[in-house]
Amino acid sequence: MSLLQELQDRSGNQCELCTSKNSLSIYEVPPISTGGVDGSLLACENCQHQIENPDTTDSNHWRCLNDSMWNEFRAVKVVAWRLLHRLKKEGWPQDLLDMMYLEPEELTFAQATGEHLDDSEKVIHRDSNGAILQAGDNVVLIKDLKVKGSSMVCKQGTAVRRISLDPENAEYIEGKVDGQNIVIVTKYVKKL
Repeated sequence: MSLLQELQDRSGNQCELCTSKNSLSIYEVPPISTGGVDGSLLACENCQHQIENPDTTDSNHWRCLNDSMWNEFRAVKVVAWRLLHRLKKEGWPQDLLDMMYLEPEELTFAQATGEHLDDSEKVIHRDSNGAILQAGDNVVLIKDLKVKGSSMVCKQGTAVRRISLDPENAEYIEGKVDGQNIVIVTKYVKKL
């Protein structure tokens, strides 16, 4: 069974956030690089657009989170938690956040993008040109790098897809190169 079919069965062929039945597709929740059923949800075009473009967020559309925050599936709960944090200045989302409970591993996943932090608290990752890096971005190495503890050398020009960010240090990102997860210093990458 394909991932799309599994998500359609799980959701009853409707958006797992707002219950719309129009323009549904798979949304992989960042920064999970493997996706799969645990790291994905079925979402409508409107929800996906607003998730990926915070400037277009319509707070009234997200009143549906009152229901979807109780969903039994991790990916749906994580996205609901992130969106409620994005909207908490509205007032009503804070009440929902106060009621919501996530298991410790779900909370860690939800906090992985740092979206819940105020701007003054965020660790900002920048590439060699000063461009801001975000979880899920693709980067390219600008220098040959020897991987400590192994004989592996990552060549200049190697693409690293769907990076994850170190939440405590702005100089470190993680990504897979030749199937091995490695830590890379941000001054040696350029955003694609």
